[in-house]
Amino acid sequence: MTSDERLLVYPYMPNGSVADRLRETCREKPSLGWNRRIHIAVGTARGLLYLHEQCNPKIIHRDVKAANILLDESFEAVVGDFGLAKLLDQRDSHVTTAVRGTVGHIAPEYLSTGQSSEKTDVFGFGILLLELITGQKALDAGNGQIQKGMILDWVRTLHEEKRLEVLVDRDLKGCFDAVELEKAVELAMQCTQSHHNLRPKMSEVLKVLEGLVGKSGTEESQGGSNIYEARVCSFSRHYSEVHEESSFIIEAMELSGPR
Repeated sequence: MTSDERLLVYPYMPNGSVADRLRETCREKPSLGWNRRIHIAVGTARGLLYLHEQCNPKIIHRDVKAANILLDESFEAVVGDFGLAKLLDQRDSHVTTAVRGTVGHIAPEYLSTGQSSEKTDVFGFGILLLELITGQKALDAGNGQIQKGMILDWVRTLHEEKRLEVLVDRDLKGCFDAVELEKAVELAMQCTQSHHNLRPKMSEVLKVLEGLVGKSGTEESQGGSNIYEARVCSFSRHYSEVHEESSFIIEAMELSGPR
């Protein structure tokens, strides 16, 4: 190592990523219970709020997803992978770049114009919240629970039909709070509004989530400790995880042309 070299040293995250814990095939580790999933959402929201409102210049992550939220030894959420992040001056409303991110997590305005802002991350957080609720990917290859396609379209349909219990991750085995589920899905729908101006700020998102945590508590022993145990793997999870989770790069001008 020479004097002009710089190394980044990060703490080890023994519980991997949220994606690992939601979609492990071997099931050697216990599943995430409902309260713990809400707690992870709260921790992620706090991290994004810090990037958006407490950093100067503020930071737009641009790739918020389950695979980029890491879990420490206490299952506290840590926002990771800043490879696509952009700095944004406090006076600016957005930054325009080539579109980069992960299929299924990219906000519509970013996909069509290349313009990203804090609301781009809010959209990604909304998709992450749906991943926590359903246990599914943002762009699913198709399995026994949902058909191939965007998880957001599937959830919107069930939300309109008022059949929210259908979308809950089967690994929870029915151990969830119906009122909290309704509020969490409603929040995810607000975060994933097509127009960025209609989406809440992360401070508003955090306020709603902290209300849920205050109601239910964060301990797994409250309301469903029986599901926090090892189980055999589900055949429905043994599908390809290659192209859906991979990041892609497309020039913005190519995405904003005629459809």
